[in-house]
Amino acid sequence: MSQTVDRALSILPLLAEGPADLGQVADRLGVHKSTALRLLRTLHEHGLVYRQSDQRYRLGARLFALAQQAVENLDVREIAHPHLVRLNEECGHTVHLAVYEENEVLYIDKVDSRYPVRMYSRIGKPVAITVAAVAKLLLADLPEPERRAVVDRLDYPHYTARSTPNAAAYLRELATVREQGWASDLGGHEESINCVAAPVRGADGRVVAAMSVSAPNVVVTADELLTLLPLVRRTADAITREYSGNTPAKDAV
Repeated sequence: MSQTVDRALSILPLLAEGPADLGQVADRLGVHKSTALRLLRTLHEHGLVYRQSDQRYRLGARLFALAQQAVENLDVREIAHPHLVRLNEECGHTVHLAVYEENEVLYIDKVDSRYPVRMYSRIGKPVAITVAAVAKLLLADLPEPERRAVVDRLDYPHYTARSTPNAAAYLRELATVREQGWASDLGGHEESINCVAAPVRGADGRVVAAMSVSAPNVVVTADELLTLLPLVRRTADAITREYSGNTPAKDAV
């Protein structure tokens, strides 16, 4: 880590103890006041610290907002994980949990299949956003202007003959997903892999995450996997109830 970044980050735990003036910050860091002022100004520009009317500095609102966002994402994973494990134990297939973050859909949890054939997917890895069932659920819930803007700027790789071909087709599919309350990927990314997914909602009813069950054709057919949809939706609803305290509206996305 560079010395400048290290010093800047050292300011945050200092201010967590309470407001401090420039001299106190400089003394704690062991630097000249001019150096401390440059660091504080940079943090101030990003909303991470705030200068009070008495010229002392405190932690900024932006920092609390980022912390709250991080906690919310962590909470949904922690709450969901036992449910994902139980679903995996019941059906035996790979179970994923994903979120939409900074124009990407990322896996934040995974429980592997009990079968010898395993899916190549990793926690923290972006999904194939134009075909993945979890991505369809997360994008379908975006406000329409944002949804159209995101869809229009995506590329549409031809993974298989069943891949989404273009933006117009994707918008139609997302409209269907919104209406039916679930999503699937039946060979759109890999011809041999099928997937069904359901949404997890926050207290405001918005989709905060999506969970899915995936399996290769050599284990179950697409039709057989689709029979698990009620179980997948019940699991997603159970996570929603625990995460938000709300009972999910039937068939709503």
